[in-house]
Amino acid sequence: MAFNLLSIAVVSAAAFYMVRWRAGLRRRNAQSWDSLVQRLQPDWNAPALNYRFSGNAGQNATPEEMWGSVQGAHGLWAMYENARVMLEIADYAARNSASVDRELIAALRSDAMQVRVCVLRALVQYAFSQVNESICVNAYRAASMYSDMAAHMRQLIEVNAGGMIPASVAAM
Repeated sequence: MAFNLLSIAVVSAAAFYMVRWRAGLRRRNAQSWDSLVQRLQPDWNAPALNYRFSGNAGQNATPEEMWGSVQGAHGLWAMYENARVMLEIADYAARNSASVDRELIAALRSDAMQVRVCVLRALVQYAFSQVNESICVNAYRAASMYSDMAAHMRQLIEVNAGGMIPASVAAM
């Protein structure tokens, strides 16, 4: 009796997962290039970090200055969300364009996943302690990778959007 209930639960869970996965595929395939690009959050600009804390200036910055430069947890979450959207844009370009640079797509995917991991690591550390050097190092590492990824994304959008760059991407 217990085995039958367990079997039904496993089959039901697998069916539920397959339905959600299929719905996600349909939703993903229904998105357009413009709708994906417009989902990028324009309220977070990471390139300023490269100028503010580059070279020796970054080594002399206090943890509080570094945390403030990435706008704390809000800035980290914006990076996390934008990395997800940029990953979707890269996937869309790979699916729908034969002329897209495959190395650029691979670099974008790798950067997006690294940014998301660094951001999650910093946010988990921040949730369990006060701002310290370790959290700031992870946050700053995520911001640096995000800045590089944003430059790659701008390049991808310039090539595939025919010169029409939204304001949110122009700020990257």
